[in-house]
Amino acid sequence: MCGRYALAKDPADLAAEFDARDETGGEAIGPEYNVAPTLTVPAVVDRHPRADDGTPDPSTVERSLRAMRWGLVPSWAKDLSVGNKMINARAESLTEKPAFRRAAASRRCLLPADGWYEWLRDGKQKTPYFMSYDDGRPLALAGLWETWRPAKGEPPLISTTVVTTASAGVLTEIHHRMPLVLPRESWAAWLDPDADDVTDLLVPSEEVVAAIGMRQVSSMVNNVRNHGAELIEEAHEEPEQQGLDLEAVNPS
Repeated sequence: MCGRYALAKDPADLAAEFDARDETGGEAIGPEYNVAPTLTVPAVVDRHPRADDGTPDPSTVERSLRAMRWGLVPSWAKDLSVGNKMINARAESLTEKPAFRRAAASRRCLLPADGWYEWLRDGKQKTPYFMSYDDGRPLALAGLWETWRPAKGEPPLISTTVVTTASAGVLTEIHHRMPLVLPRESWAAWLDPDADDVTDLLVPSEEVVAAIGMRQVSSMVNNVRNHGAELIEEAHEEPEQQGLDLEAVNPS
């Protein structure tokens, strides 16, 4: 699962890293070491460019970095609040659930991250950990996106969700779920707008899992009002119960 992550790089650097054109227009957050649901985040997508009449050109694919609200709002939703419960999408049921199956077939994205947070639970105690590549390179979290159109006259909302899968390797020591992190060689296949079946990509890469390290961090991350780089620094403090209802941002 993924209820919070960190992203320090700005859109220009992310666009270069993912070989994409920056179309965030200054809307996406960054740097932000405590990315929480409902914030506007950068996401990488591959789409067919459209002619002036709106017709897509199937012979060409363009990669861009776009701003999206975290918490997927399906096109059929009556109001924005639906997205508050859809920050994650389980890989095992993407093609079955009405909220995700259309996006899973043609609207997939990558969500750049420096790492994500998870809480180790021991009774009532919750100790935060930060998971990231040991060499510091950015993670590419698998995601889905949708367009929701509110009342007439208002601009459409582009929203996203993080795809999660069963944890693997040492990550199972912290939580039974983890975001689906894709290796670079799988980025193009995941983003391909013409591929409607990506079942073979929904299993964690052994290489990726082996490259991810974890460290205990400060309980300051429990509070969404804290945003600094100190949140990802290693800490060895006693777990605290403070600030934030973790159930609200880390639903099982």
